[in-house]
Amino acid sequence: IVDAGVGTASDVAIAFELGADGVLLNTAIAKAKSPVKMAKAMKLAAEAGRLAFEAGRMPKQRYATASSPEENHIE
Repeated sequence: IVDAGVGTASDVAIAFELGADGVLLNTAIAKAKSPVKMAKAMKLAAEAGRLAFEAGRMPKQRYATASSPEENHIE
């Protein structure tokens, strides 16, 4: 459970992407300019982060490699 350092929706998404089981959110929502909008943003971020965790990220690579085909380019 993540309890500190959560200030916006992207923090929630990252926490769930990393595998957190939950995030405590009172202060981030209560002190937002629009608490209702922030609560909705947090909900959507939690859903997105969890789905990303379950989907599994692509493997990290040490060096960048092109993934686009080398033929049929628009010039």
